Amino acid sequence: MEKKTPLYDVHVKEGGKIVPFAGYLLPVQYQEGVIREHMAVREACGMFDVSHMGEVLFTGPSALQTLEHLLTNVYSDMPVGKVRYGVMCKEDGGCIDDLIVYKFGEEEYFVVVNASNREKDVAHMKEHLLPGTTMVDLSDGIAEIALQGPAAKAILMKLVPEDKLPQKYYTAVKEAMIDGKISAMISRTGYTGELGYEIYVDNDKAVALWEMLREAGKEEGLIPCGLGARDTLRLEAAMPLYGHEMDETISPLEAGLDLGVRMEKPDFIGKAGIEERGRNRERIGLVVTGRGIIREHEDLYLGEEKIGHTTSGTHAPYLKKAIAMALVETGHVKEGDIVEADVRGRRVAAEVVRLPFYSRKKL
Repeated sequence: MEKKTPLYDVHVKEGGKIVPFAGYLLPVQYQEGVIREHMAVREACGMFDVSHMGEVLFTGPSALQTLEHLLTNVYSDMPVGKVRYGVMCKEDGGCIDDLIVYKFGEEEYFVVVNASNREKDVAHMKEHLLPGTTMVDLSDGIAEIALQGPAAKAILMKLVPEDKLPQKYYTAVKEAMIDGKISAMISRTGYTGELGYEIYVDNDKAVALWEMLREAGKEEGLIPCGLGARDTLRLEAAMPLYGHEMDETISPLEAGLDLGVRMEKPDFIGKAGIEERGRNRERIGLVVTGRGIIREHEDLYLGEEKIGHTTSGTHAPYLKKAIAMALVETGHVKEGDIVEADVRGRRVAAEVVRLPFYSRKKL
């Protein structure tokens, strides 16, 4: 039985097409469609209900040490208010999940995990807690709305003074007042490749926050967006998705997540496994040059040699071309090479390109 987020009735009222996703009923798109929603985020602003994400709070004198033990990145040099990406691995180096860590105090860290992995993540975290760390799963009581696009700041400034907003990418403000009425945590983060904010509130404030943002964003062309646009946007920005670009059989270095892996750390769960695996596979970008769309889980060939498989693929609305990411044997292809994907028995050609496909220079 799928759960409903606090905004479920709002989505129905807004004309959202509801589908099951990660144990929740969420809108895949609204009446204007995925392409319109995608373009709104690239050119104006869109808002997403991401209340299905999981939130876990770590506190106590050893909270930092627990996170350093659990995760691939380094968090000891983070100032209060900083946000940092990381990966949680199995002993053999496979990815359990990717997540982001917020530092709100020397003994207080807020961790956001993927919805589909929440129960698995929490169980793994509990198993490896160090003495002196308290961990609380807050997921069921927190709603989250993502406001994404170049107009996001202008819209939010109608409700929050500029000096109360996070100023830099991957920073957060623990307590801000939305329109002087709703207490929220606001981070300058997102999953679209655009300037944006993610706003966390108690469940009972979610509908009021949605309505405030809808009203504030009317002049800027703000529209609600669903899971479909969220996926096409993250793919254009070459952002990995758990279950596609990474899973428990793929190491974070094979998935190209070097920015979140610090192998110079003395130790963390999975370090030895990652070292033992090496980089036998690599994530690459593809732009389709043949006819058709390449999707995920399609075999990839260089000539007649199978070199890997695609992990995600779609038609990119902003770039106006078909794109895909793939996991291939390291060193088999380079930028500019032409490969072929087996799409239901038909070979579709694609050029190997540098990632990301799309990048906004200033976030």
